[in-house]
Amino acid sequence: MKKLIADSGATKTDWRIIDEEGKIEQAKTIGYNPFYSEIGYFQQDIETQLYALFDKYDVTEIYYYGAGCSNPKNVKIVADMLAEAFPKAMINVTHDLLAAAHALCGHDAGIACILGTGSNSCLYNGKEIVHNIPSLAYVLGDFGSGSAMGKELLSAYFHNELPGDLREKFDNRFQLKREEMLERIYKKPMAATYLASFSKFLYDNAQEPYINELIRGQFRQYFKYYVIPYEGSESLKINFTGSIAFYYNAILRSVAEDFDLTIGHITETPIAGLTLYHQSL
Repeated sequence: MKKLIADSGATKTDWRIIDEEGKIEQAKTIGYNPFYSEIGYFQQDIETQLYALFDKYDVTEIYYYGAGCSNPKNVKIVADMLAEAFPKAMINVTHDLLAAAHALCGHDAGIACILGTGSNSCLYNGKEIVHNIPSLAYVLGDFGSGSAMGKELLSAYFHNELPGDLREKFDNRFQLKREEMLERIYKKPMAATYLASFSKFLYDNAQEPYINELIRGQFRQYFKYYVIPYEGSESLKINFTGSIAFYYNAILRSVAEDFDLTIGHITETPIAGLTLYHQSL
């Protein structure tokens, strides 16, 4: 008998597999967001990666935390797919924000934040999420995220706002044409992941004043819209998970100090904390 715990974002899904003796294994599959990803590709990858590790009929419990799983329609899409993939399992599907809260705060009150391909946040009382400022995804929001940073970088490049040396570095690295960029964003799936892929260029050049200010500006917007409005934000610990928070943690902490906010945990992914949380139940 096995229990599966999944943390699924737009780019990748981390899995932990716990057997009846408490032994833990791990696996990765592609990411999935019901708002703009194809469920068929996700199911195919799950079956390819996870069926190689165990018999699908051995799974008795699944705790799936996923991007975009904040409404009943999307929850049903994922739950139906998992029920087909693992016919004997009891299935619980909820959103990735609760994964962040469980992993970062455990049973304590705090503010849990996601800064990865996308961004989100919530106020957590130690048991449940009591307030969530809605994320508007990569087109209208997602401030501070990899997709938002990538979008701002591309806008600066194609509007000739990048300083000459940075523009030359960008050209040498990507050789990107406008038509190619527009097709990837507007005609192909996983546009947010594509935009976020450019954040690596920002990380590699974060010491450049223009890039450093771009990153800081994104984090300032994030704190302004997704953290400060929560009641108690000036006294609660602000905890983060996600690749952007993890790799840009020094700049993130510096901007938080400008707002007199207290940073708590910063992790690259929530899966380890999630595993501990479910083991403690």
